[in-house]
Amino acid sequence: MFSRWSNSHHKENDSLQHESKIKELRAALGPLSGRSLKYCTNACLRRYLEARNWNADKSKKMLEETLKWRSTYKPEEIRWHEVAVEGETGKVSRANFHDRYGRTVLILRPGKQNTTSLDNQLRHLVYLIENAILSLPEGQEQMAWLIDFTGWTLSTSVPIKSARDTINLLQNHYPERLAVAFLYNPPRIFEAFWKIVKYFMDTKTFQKVKFVYPKNTDSVELMRSYFDEENLPTEFGGKAILEYNHEEFSKQMIQDDIKSAHLWGFNDKDQCIGNGHSGSDVAVAPAAS
Repeated sequence: MFSRWSNSHHKENDSLQHESKIKELRAALGPLSGRSLKYCTNACLRRYLEARNWNADKSKKMLEETLKWRSTYKPEEIRWHEVAVEGETGKVSRANFHDRYGRTVLILRPGKQNTTSLDNQLRHLVYLIENAILSLPEGQEQMAWLIDFTGWTLSTSVPIKSARDTINLLQNHYPERLAVAFLYNPPRIFEAFWKIVKYFMDTKTFQKVKFVYPKNTDSVELMRSYFDEENLPTEFGGKAILEYNHEEFSKQMIQDDIKSAHLWGFNDKDQCIGNGHSGSDVAVAPAAS
């Protein structure tokens, strides 16, 4: 009985301390306006504090770097028609199912690389991260990644610098947005690439990366604790058929671009200019029994 009261009391104290830290961070940031103000919700401040172990000074520095990056890169202004060519093969797409916790799911298929511009590839990923966040249900702040290595070779892998830039982007500007990343059945040759790339990850990000091998029961069970087998595509050991239709995906993305423009409070000019594509979810159909 005392133990239960003690745990409850401890959680209450933690909650009060966290609220105090959020107020401290907001005061330290000073007056904000425009998109910076819209971006810096209490939930946002909490994520940056969590990423820096509730150190307000370190969190402030981190958040200010993100605000600076967002003011120049303008991720919320990227529109599907600008990056649609990157998505033609479905190398990165948003699934039309969530995990068991209601998180948006991004499916990455690096073996389907179809372009050579590293800047455009990163821009495409940023667009889909922003889109995944836009698509989160109320009360959920994180996404899950499923990475299918079918067709992956060292020749189709991104350069080490590009991998480092992607990791830094995720860690520095989207803290606590990734809940888990499942790397499904990577070939043995990937190990050489991973040995280098893992050193760019902070401890928290590294712990979110899970390797899954079909013959390793524990790893398969771990992934299934996150996903319903009926939703999970066969490429990841599930029962659903993954069908990427670029035209359908594009239609959904165009609709999402309108939502994004409304959220950020600007007119979405160029909405349907370009290749006329925008995007929908990746359709997953039940597999034939």
